[in-house]
Amino acid sequence: MERLRNRGWRLTAQRRVVAQVLDGDHIHYTADEIHARAVEMLPEISRATVYNTLGELVSLGEVIEVSTDGRAKRYDPNAHHAHQHLVCQSCGTIRDVHPTGDPLASLPDGERYGFTLSGVEVTFRGLCPSCAQVQ
Repeated sequence: MERLRNRGWRLTAQRRVVAQVLDGDHIHYTADEIHARAVEMLPEISRATVYNTLGELVSLGEVIEVSTDGRAKRYDPNAHHAHQHLVCQSCGTIRDVHPTGDPLASLPDGERYGFTLSGVEVTFRGLCPSCAQVQ
């Protein structure tokens, strides 16, 4: 919230609630999940306000949109720390992970086709402990 205030983002009650819902580790909620949690804190908050606020946070670079395998977009507030994602192929749970090494260095020069690389996204997939027990 402090970072948002310092950027001059007006913290209305609705925006504050959305920011509070997104506070924490391994947060990857859909817009509908964010809305449901926000309504618990501020019953009058509309779905449109949540969507608009998420759009603003994405534009500001404070939240990352995460899409995995055609599922609903999820919103990751961990936008300021380099990380990758670990996704359960069954239930869709997403966890932030921090692999070692430089993933940019893993692409050989011959595979870069003259591109100047600026970033990389890696998604690790598997089964979470709960889903693995069911299988």
